[in-house]
Amino acid sequence: MALKADIKILIVDDMSTMRKIIKNMLSQIGFTNIAEADDGATAWPMIESAIKEGRPYEFIVSDWNMPQMSGLDLLKNVRSTPGLEKLPFLMITAEAEQGNVVIAVKAGVSNFIVKPFSAQVLKEKIDRIFNK
Repeated sequence: MALKADIKILIVDDMSTMRKIIKNMLSQIGFTNIAEADDGATAWPMIESAIKEGRPYEFIVSDWNMPQMSGLDLLKNVRSTPGLEKLPFLMITAEAEQGNVVIAVKAGVSNFIVKPFSAQVLKEKIDRIFNK
């Protein structure tokens, strides 16, 4: 299945530089409908609002470590919300600890990526998520 360029994507990362890098990579891949949040605590109301408007996000790319609400907690909120149980969710982390991968998988993450990464690696992860 070919992905539409305008699927609604949300990037969640507390570092503005990292959000910009990810957004640029997604744009290079061909995506055009990209929103940003600076923390899980900022992202969650955006996700809820998008659902109420009938235009829910179709893909979330989230950092793991954030000060107010971690990517893991955001993932748990998403997975426990009716209608979002299968929402594609890519977790990004600087920590390649196997234990974290297991925790994220148990929480229902779609895929996992370790910083630093290239646009090619990001594209491969996205392809795996959407072509399961």
